[in-house]
Amino acid sequence: MRTTFNYVKLALMSSLVNFLKQSDIFYQFTPTQLELVANICQEAVYNAGDLVFQENSNSKELYVISQGEVDIMINRGTGSLDKKDSAVVARLRRGQSFGEVALVDEGLRSASARASQKDTHLIIIQRDKLIMLCETYPQLGYRLMYNLAADLAMKIRNTDLRIREQLLYRPTDKK
Repeated sequence: MRTTFNYVKLALMSSLVNFLKQSDIFYQFTPTQLELVANICQEAVYNAGDLVFQENSNSKELYVISQGEVDIMINRGTGSLDKKDSAVVARLRRGQSFGEVALVDEGLRSASARASQKDTHLIIIQRDKLIMLCETYPQLGYRLMYNLAADLAMKIRNTDLRIREQLLYRPTDKK
């Protein structure tokens, strides 16, 4: 029985390492670094419409989508999370991560995250465990922070382009 459990655990670990290798945030990690990260990961499954975290909440996890899709939403100021009161600002898919800013500043969430497909699988990595790994293995920490900076820069650029598009192409009032 114990041997079977070990084989199942090894198979799951191997599958997780293989997935992490394909994720943007873990780009150019060595196999050993990927195994170290895999050891601190947890997996959660969400159904369509399930809230992962709410805007202005205090949580300190990094999420990586292993299956399904997640909508990132901002509240329009009503305090409600009804679909009519929230605006979807991004839809993330397999291999993409979210919650990265909490790794840096430990502040409140700037948006809500909601599963948009049934059977959405998320890899969850606790901030304190990941930071401890980065401090213990500085090369791993450097690579992670480099990838994190690149990912956040891309998201900022995309947001800037969307804002510019809205400003440049919205109808103007003619008097």
